Amino acid sequence: MKYIGAHVSAAGGVENAPENASLIRATAFAFFTKNQRQWKAKPLTRKSIEQFKDRCKTLGYSSDRILAHDSYLINLGHPDGESLEKSRIAFVDEMQRCGELGVSLLNFHPGSHLGKVDVDICLSTIAESINIALESTAGVTAVLENTAGQGTNLGFDFTHLGDIIDMVEDKTRIGVCIDTCHAFSAGYDLKTRDGFLRTWETFDRVIGFDYLRGMHLNDSKKEMGSRVDRHASLGQGTLGMEPFEWIMKDARFDNIPLILETPDPSLWENEIRLLREAALTVSK
Repeated sequence: MKYIGAHVSAAGGVENAPENASLIRATAFAFFTKNQRQWKAKPLTRKSIEQFKDRCKTLGYSSDRILAHDSYLINLGHPDGESLEKSRIAFVDEMQRCGELGVSLLNFHPGSHLGKVDVDICLSTIAESINIALESTAGVTAVLENTAGQGTNLGFDFTHLGDIIDMVEDKTRIGVCIDTCHAFSAGYDLKTRDGFLRTWETFDRVIGFDYLRGMHLNDSKKEMGSRVDRHASLGQGTLGMEPFEWIMKDARFDNIPLILETPDPSLWENEIRLLREAALTVSK
């Protein structure tokens, strides 16, 4: 079964996210548990928590169909000790907020070395940050998202994600979310059929499908290997529609949240419909 949705607004309270997902006929959704541009937020109220859970239950959004996203400010590989500690505290708070809401998946970008330390040191720091968070929380899986490799961000190479996972102590609570735009911009050929198959063979060898907990389905405004993170609506970018149709027909991507982060929310309902139709169409 394909669970398809979008990263919906939680404006006015997290309890609004499930209803916003339902409005676009989504069967999965992603959201921020707090303002993603701020370090701190007020604790979730009992009322918000209860309404969020009640609405998820009423609308059919089980925990495995929900992919929370942490703040963009967090850098779990920060080379500066004080800034790293600030990020670690914020990340634990994000994990705890997910736990309160009954959300079992927290998506996050691995981190950045900022040109101040070697890649291997940064990857080790990220893994240590994850270990600290997992030791301090329960019931929530930390889901690494691949990046486009813009600037000094790590995670654009599947080996980065594999190396981090190798250093995480609790393998039962670590996973991966693959963003199609990011992968393409990082140099993975998802556009041609042969390239698509090779990319996922590489993913399975380096990371493994057992760790795939979600996907972000985004077309790209930039060419393959650009290392620039610019999302486009499905079929309106350099990837085109075919890679998304292949994903929808592939059982390896069943039973995980498949999330749109495309730039025009007014198109989300139609994009979800197109993806659902592709999943139902028999391959020739």
